[in-house]
Amino acid sequence: MSKTKTGKAFDIGLFRRVLAFTNPYKKTFYFVLFSAIALAGLSMLRPHFLGLIVDNALPEGNKTLLIELIIWMLIVLMGEVVFQLSFIYFANWLGQEVIRDIRVKLFEHMINFKKQYFDTSAVGRLVTRAVSDIETIASIFSQGLFMILSDLLKMLAVLLFMFYKSWQLTLLILTVLPFVFVATRIFQRKMKIAFEEVRTQVSNLNSFVQERLTGMKIVHIFNRERKEYEKFKDINDKHKIAWNKTVLYNSIFFPIAEMSISVTIGLLVWFGGLRVVESDTLSLGIIVAFIEYVRMLFAPLRQIADKFNSLQMGMVAANRVFGILDTEAYIDNSGTIQAQNLKGKITFDHVRFSYVKDEEVLKGISLQVQPGETIAIVGATGAGKSTVINLLTRFYDINSGQILIDDRNIKDYELKSLRQSIAVVLQDVFLFAESILYNITLHDDNITKEDVIQAAKSIGVHDFIMSLPNGYDYNVKERGAMLSSGQRQLIAFLRAYVCKPSILILDEATSSIDSYSEQLIQNATDKITKDRTSIIIAHRLATVKNADKIIVMDQGQIIEIGTHDNLLKNPDGYYTKLYQAQFESEEVNIEG
Repeated sequence: MSKTKTGKAFDIGLFRRVLAFTNPYKKTFYFVLFSAIALAGLSMLRPHFLGLIVDNALPEGNKTLLIELIIWMLIVLMGEVVFQLSFIYFANWLGQEVIRDIRVKLFEHMINFKKQYFDTSAVGRLVTRAVSDIETIASIFSQGLFMILSDLLKMLAVLLFMFYKSWQLTLLILTVLPFVFVATRIFQRKMKIAFEEVRTQVSNLNSFVQERLTGMKIVHIFNRERKEYEKFKDINDKHKIAWNKTVLYNSIFFPIAEMSISVTIGLLVWFGGLRVVESDTLSLGIIVAFIEYVRMLFAPLRQIADKFNSLQMGMVAANRVFGILDTEAYIDNSGTIQAQNLKGKITFDHVRFSYVKDEEVLKGISLQVQPGETIAIVGATGAGKSTVINLLTRFYDINSGQILIDDRNIKDYELKSLRQSIAVVLQDVFLFAESILYNITLHDDNITKEDVIQAAKSIGVHDFIMSLPNGYDYNVKERGAMLSSGQRQLIAFLRAYVCKPSILILDEATSSIDSYSEQLIQNATDKITKDRTSIIIAHRLATVKNADKIIVMDQGQIIEIGTHDNLLKNPDGYYTKLYQAQFESEEVNIEG
């Protein structure tokens, strides 16, 4: 998506793309168009009847004709009311249907992005695209397209009728019209650029507020309240400046439009009045009707400019939304094999990977895990331990080499079925602002509440859950704020347990919990890892002593492999040094 502000007043290609979403609602679309045409036709009749009243009914004192013309004016007025109501209601209805469809399509598109996309995209901006930008697209239909079309049709109908009534007066009025058209065109271009800047600043503001609210604990701990306040003021000022540009352009354009109407009416009264006095070619009724026609001709120009603002904002928002829809950030899912009843054999064959180009995180690692085997991966922070898990679950794709499960390349497996066969418990547990039951099942129809209760009893967390208000229906609030870190880990572990995975991954799953919770998880681990391939990533080496095999990593490479006892036999080994450093640290903590 281009980020440059070209000032191009209208992007017809983008407009056609938005209109394509109206295809399922063609009947409504055409009815709105019909209403716009009907309004244009009816609008020119009221001034005509008013002119007839002035010229025929009033001078002659013809009450019958006066009443007849007033009745016709009332009929026209009622017709305008009916069509205006239909026009406004169905134009807005169509807009809401369209943005509902776009929002669904956008959300479906985003949830299938690979993790790397979210690593580099601000959440606040994505929220802006999915919520406020899409809502703004509705204005294309409710305040933009159809309103502009209606106004243009009214202007065309009025011009044709004016030429029919008096071509001299019409030409006089048209001498002012080009000036208004030029002013409107300049206004449209300036507003295009201004609204692009407004949407950019809105995104920046949303992103900043979302991030600071999410990280409020850090703001408080490090006394950053004043600094963040000053930064927010700066971003907010830029937002205000962007909006003030639109206010400036409006404040210049609309007085010019008003002045143009006044000048045109003045010319009309001057020229038409002289013609009425000097000859019989014009009547007073025609001049009265033309005064109304002038207002009807110029008022839409002001409204078109105003509605064009709404159309421009909608088009800018659509451009941003389509920018995401056009983003191809998918993990290739061309695999056709269903990953069911996997034995759990895992092979990494000279795997290389980098998050950032030319900065390798894994440097050609090779390892093999046998079915039902429990292995542990240890190493310093940044060694590449969690990256191994990210690649196994295909959150990212490798640069070179291959990863096999049951001797088949993981790319041969259908992605959804592959991930269903692998359960992951992370250190940083994310819980939705829903019930405990929802956070365990995630609306999986194959997992019943009875299954969850039975699993909870098996690993010893049922009593803890039942001690909470409403038990399994207890709402944990945003990110599980109502639970401790240990309790959140237990819920995450239970979530993995009920899936009955072929492969279990614990990524630092016990690094931030108390001893009691750790014991519960250890007991559950013993049950769930039985006859299942398990991978445990841990800083605390005491938790991996019983692993069938320990893989030691450093700077993206595997430097040692063996059991706990075998690795300790090498006094100069990396694992031995890690273990001794951690053991001494724990002794110091105990003594302290």
